[in-house]
Amino acid sequence: MSDIPLGILFTLLLFLLMCSAFFSSSETALMMLNRYRLKHLAKEGHRGARRALKLLQTPERLIGLILLGNNFVNILASAIATVIALRLGGEAAIAAATGILTFVVLIYAEVIPKTFAALHPERIAYPAAAVYTLLLKLLFPVVWLVNRVTAFHLGMLGVKSGGDGEQSLSQDELRTVVNEATALIPKRHRQMLIGLLDLEKTTVEDIMIPRNEVSGIDLQDPLDDIEDYLENTHFTRLLVFDGSLDNIVGQIHTRRLLRMAMRHEITKEGIIELAKPPYYIPEGTSLSKLINNFQRDRRRIGLVVDEYGDLQGLVTFGNIIEQIVGEFTTTPTASISDVNEQADGSVLVKGSVNLRELVKLTGWTLPTDGPKTLNGLILEHMESIPEPNTSMLLGGYPVEILQTEDNMVKVVRFLPKLRKKQKK
Repeated sequence: MSDIPLGILFTLLLFLLMCSAFFSSSETALMMLNRYRLKHLAKEGHRGARRALKLLQTPERLIGLILLGNNFVNILASAIATVIALRLGGEAAIAAATGILTFVVLIYAEVIPKTFAALHPERIAYPAAAVYTLLLKLLFPVVWLVNRVTAFHLGMLGVKSGGDGEQSLSQDELRTVVNEATALIPKRHRQMLIGLLDLEKTTVEDIMIPRNEVSGIDLQDPLDDIEDYLENTHFTRLLVFDGSLDNIVGQIHTRRLLRMAMRHEITKEGIIELAKPPYYIPEGTSLSKLINNFQRDRRRIGLVVDEYGDLQGLVTFGNIIEQIVGEFTTTPTASISDVNEQADGSVLVKGSVNLRELVKLTGWTLPTDGPKTLNGLILEHMESIPEPNTSMLLGGYPVEILQTEDNMVKVVRFLPKLRKKQKK
């Protein structure tokens, strides 16, 4: 190189530094690509995305090619810098040239290119994919040899190389992706997606209508009372029982009974004949399993029973839909009649309110993985039935028991002091 002009050596050195910056930035950009967006663009016909996806399917080849090119240009740049130093200042200038080159490579060929690539991966990765596709064809024997040697030494250490670079997401990871997609998915749609993901871990007892709120047609009532009930009910499907909910006869569509009532042909025998057999569901059944069962058996309503076969409540297909999309009926579980804010900032809450619905309505951080109602949570916390005017801390909130009746807490007052701190 002693005969090559300094101008050409400096130009070659600058070119090698640019090549080093290219290899560094493209490596970061390709590894930073969103795999799901990449697959989408590839399906849409984006050439750069197709090339990048094909390269990433064999990451060991891609990494071997990048490192081969990067190390080659860096070593060659170091050799040229040494020649330039010898010609300008002799052996004494070699140390200075090494220090300057190290600084230049670090800043201009590593940190700046990689930072830019991390912020704008697609702007770097897709053009670079075309270059790497060509280089991989030209240098395939060398890349193959490097990969074989690497795989041999990794095998000696008990590490298996290879793979297609595919990554799968767990349910919790997918939930995090949905929650963080704030700019891409509207909040309402994110809540629906989270509701779908929660179907597997949510059971029927989390959303069921409790037994004490279940109503229907009692065959022991007079026909006039049954007709009055039909005229005033807003349910499309009704339970039919004989004397009590422990003697369920079946379930019936309200429309059929109304037709009979309009013709004045309604009889208890006719009700029994039209009623479909009851459909029972174990209380621990997940909502995803329940959906499959409803579809398979063509049902829209089920009776929730415990391990002893005792009726615990009722669940409908509408309850499942509300778990996904939110409340859409005129009678939500946690309605304004269940939760009332007072002038002093306290909140009166009925003890029978469903905890999940209460949390959705108020945003409070109450535990929802145990008892299903506020009454159940208080009884679990106290381990006894509290007397009126009893005060306690419940999930960090100061509460006061206002009314108890029939061995359950009827009304609770949430005091404002710690609740306001929680919101902050």
